[in-house]
Amino acid sequence: MNAALVLFSGGQDSATCLAWAAENFDQVETIGFDYGQRHAIELEVRLEFLKLFKSLSIPIASKVGADHFIDARNLGAIGGTAMTEDIEIEFDKSGLPNTFVPGRNLYFFTLAAAVAYRRGISTLVGGMCETDFSGYPDCRRATMDALQQTLTLGTARDFEIATPLMWIDKSQTWELASKIGGQELIDLIIESTHTCYIGDRSVCHDWGYGCGECPSCNLREQGFAKWKKGQNHA
Repeated sequence: MNAALVLFSGGQDSATCLAWAAENFDQVETIGFDYGQRHAIELEVRLEFLKLFKSLSIPIASKVGADHFIDARNLGAIGGTAMTEDIEIEFDKSGLPNTFVPGRNLYFFTLAAAVAYRRGISTLVGGMCETDFSGYPDCRRATMDALQQTLTLGTARDFEIATPLMWIDKSQTWELASKIGGQELIDLIIESTHTCYIGDRSVCHDWGYGCGECPSCNLREQGFAKWKKGQNHA
């Protein structure tokens, strides 16, 4: 069957990618990683989201199958980032935010490819975005192209890395989810995904749970507002 393995963290972007994959492939599996992330609540949220997604009334919900979970805490053990330690989010001398975890996406895709190889899956799906990204070099399409070639050469298997969000902004990500799953999917993303770097789920805003102050919350909030404004003017 035509199948895909989605890197699913439990956040808005990966949730939208999951819906996109379910619309475009016959069978979809998911993979998640515990890398010692500060917002470990996402590990709980992702399981709840998968359960609820499979119960949606939209036809694509039935295409989502096995979930794989990898212990990648050796990555977090290296430390030094605001994603793995309780330190203030700021920019370092290189101009990158200290939420950047060096090697994370490279490591995740390598592990995902190993799982996909055993499962007979050749397409890996990730929520990387070069339009809204926070300056992360491993979110660029050029990085994905190089990694795709490396995985193909290193396994003698033709891998493809699909990045459906690469050239759209956050408001368009909301729009994509709406087109695929309607209000039912939008409501699920609001209620059951987590994007906040701090891991705060004490308040549910109109765009979802979060501290409302970190860069990730700001991006999600602004994207939601822009999307809603566009709907109102449509």
